[in-house]
Amino acid sequence: MTPSVGRVNPSSPRPTLVDIILPCLDEAQALPGVLAAVPRSCRAVVVDNGSTDGSPDIAAALGALVIRERRRGYGAAAHAGLLAATAPLVAFCDADGSLDPADVVQLADIVLDGDAELVLGRRRPTARGSWPLHAQVANRVLAQRIRQVTGLRLHDLGPIRVAAREALLDLGLTDRRSGYPLETVLRAHAAGWRVREVDVAYAPRLGRSKVTGTVRGTAQAVSDMSRLLAEAGR
Repeated sequence: MTPSVGRVNPSSPRPTLVDIILPCLDEAQALPGVLAAVPRSCRAVVVDNGSTDGSPDIAAALGALVIRERRRGYGAAAHAGLLAATAPLVAFCDADGSLDPADVVQLADIVLDGDAELVLGRRRPTARGSWPLHAQVANRVLAQRIRQVTGLRLHDLGPIRVAAREALLDLGLTDRRSGYPLETVLRAHAAGWRVREVDVAYAPRLGRSKVTGTVRGTAQAVSDMSRLLAEAGR
């Protein structure tokens, strides 16, 4: 499947194969470029999580479906997008310009071909500063703990994740903070899903980081994920 890049949701008879869920908190600077890169076979679902910079208006003007989630937290925004999605597949992707939505296509193809039920994008930095050192170290430790608990040989808890919408809903995800991506992997593994990684380019984000780009945000993410891993280990 070859992505065709352009304005979100152009007039086209092609069915939407993937809803790309974009949790959003003050991403006005990045959204135009992110939404312009959404493939024609996909629909952008921007979930605004309390922006004050006009992000939801920008997203709506560019053709995205905009959902508002008042409860703060990555998991709250991501799950609101999952509930609003209608396409057969869903993808979760950061809205800060660090990832290329066009990469969703290669991950979705693996699911559509029946080679895996959950596909993660393994970040490959494209420039110095793309991925702060403290976040890389935390991610490396997390990957090791995932292997210990599940046996999955993952290297990254991918910020791009693709799976079938109905199957994801059936997992019954409950975390509404930073642990949402990890809970997805842990529950998918427990359900017998095949999980794969695919390399994706990781560029410097646009605008201010709210989570792993800050030491405080990384610490919160580590705390949330440590709790989930401890529960899974028991």
